[in-house]
Amino acid sequence: MLEIITSDALGLVRHGFFTRKGGASSGIFSGLNCGTGSTDLAEVVAINRARVAAAMGADPQALVTVNQIHSADVVPITGPHGAEVPKADAMVTATPGVVLGILTADCQPVLFSDPQAGVIGAAHAGWRGSKEGILEATLDAMEALGARRARITAIIGPTISQAAYEVGPEFFESFVDDDRDTARFFAQGKGDRALFDLPGYALWKLRHAGVGHAEWTRHCTYRDPERFYSFRRTTHQGEADYGRLISCIRL
Repeated sequence: MLEIITSDALGLVRHGFFTRKGGASSGIFSGLNCGTGSTDLAEVVAINRARVAAAMGADPQALVTVNQIHSADVVPITGPHGAEVPKADAMVTATPGVVLGILTADCQPVLFSDPQAGVIGAAHAGWRGSKEGILEATLDAMEALGARRARITAIIGPTISQAAYEVGPEFFESFVDDDRDTARFFAQGKGDRALFDLPGYALWKLRHAGVGHAEWTRHCTYRDPERFYSFRRTTHQGEADYGRLISCIRL
């Protein structure tokens, strides 16, 4: 059985933050690995993605993902891709039936909806993309399709929490040098290390950008290996690769 986390704030818009439960992958990928960029068997990943599409009430070809590059680039989607998958970190659509899918393994999956306009979006928001403006760019792209940001709800799904996100002094300085107000998202760690609040930072950016409602589901990917893949946990454990979670939304 697939496990799907949803948010009441998104109302009747079909969506889900999928955990790793219920998939066909085995070994270090055990579960619902939907990452075509992993070294998992391609045919098994295809099975997992087909299960996700079915859970979203769609055919496998309706599930659209992008080649995520930690950018602030957003692409409008009207249907399945052609031969070439675009490089971007967010998608928006006003086309019913298209399932927007974002892959993560500690970075933030963010699902957006303006139900009145019939416009949705999905973003991959790690620290770099968040810092460079992927969240604001997604709101802009939704408005280009007729949405209004004051009506948009944005939900951050499972991501790494502050207690598990240790960073070095140069990371802290890169944020504070750009905006001193971001110091509030860092707590003291061991020695010269700091702990970064990625979802807190993203919520601050979304609210500052004028989104109607924003919240985090409060699930930490690092601290729950039974339910979530985690790049950082995999690195700490010395494993060769890691699975990717998928988060989806459709009209």
